[in-house]
Amino acid sequence: MVESSRAWQLPQEDSVGNHVPPGIDVTRPHPARMYNYYLDGKDNFAADRDAAEQVIAAAPSARPSARGNRVFLRRAVRHLARHGIRQFLDIGTGIPTAGNTHEVAQDVAPDARVVYVDNDPIVLTHARALMRSSPQGRTAYVQADVRRPQSVLADPQVREVIDFDRPTAVLLVALLHFVRDEEDPRALVAELRDALAPGSYLVLSHTSADFDGERAHNGARVYNRATAPAVLRPRQEILSLFDGFRLVPPGLVPLPRWDPDDDPDDGSYGTFDESLVWLYGAVGRKD
Repeated sequence: MVESSRAWQLPQEDSVGNHVPPGIDVTRPHPARMYNYYLDGKDNFAADRDAAEQVIAAAPSARPSARGNRVFLRRAVRHLARHGIRQFLDIGTGIPTAGNTHEVAQDVAPDARVVYVDNDPIVLTHARALMRSSPQGRTAYVQADVRRPQSVLADPQVREVIDFDRPTAVLLVALLHFVRDEEDPRALVAELRDALAPGSYLVLSHTSADFDGERAHNGARVYNRATAPAVLRPRQEILSLFDGFRLVPPGLVPLPRWDPDDDPDDGSYGTFDESLVWLYGAVGRKD
């Protein structure tokens, strides 16, 4: 496993009592913890909250987009579980909140197996503490980075839970807009795709300036001082990330429109204005 055992030592706390693993700089905002704040979570620090409030002031889509993204995640996972997928590799999982991947998948198929991957030790600490599999299924938690796909694919815990000779769903939900162009997100996705068996799926959502260019760019600029800047991409560029996959209807659409099973929002993430969900999303199948 990539994670150091130091991540289990939790002697530090921030001003509101959140544990801080040694070596973690909580003076710099982190996208996963900012996202947690947008969802009214408590697992964030002062720098995260300050930066998130700046994003909200610049782009009122921040909170609705986070909530819409969670609804999309739930719909996509439920759809795939209903169609026989029993393995899920959730990369960039973020801090646990309502409707986590294993909860949704195992509600449909109790034997579903899920691996959560994130590059923030704080995220993995919370995941281990809070997320428990059904008795029939499996969950695992790995510290690794999508920018190094082989560190994900070759991890022993990933290999123990996921059989890559069988169909698997890879989730890259609200993640690749934190990968710079020079890091070649298309190549990263292709490397993951090539490791998948036929019948596997890619679940992907990505923010864009297509919806409101000026305000989206204003919000994105706040991330320049975070651990990962936000990169806004147009729809056609996001579509290219699905090379080698056949899109499941309705294709690549604004997130509130992705609902092939007519799956109503259960209100887990509160009410929000769907017109302010400034992300595209799609699910693609590798044939």
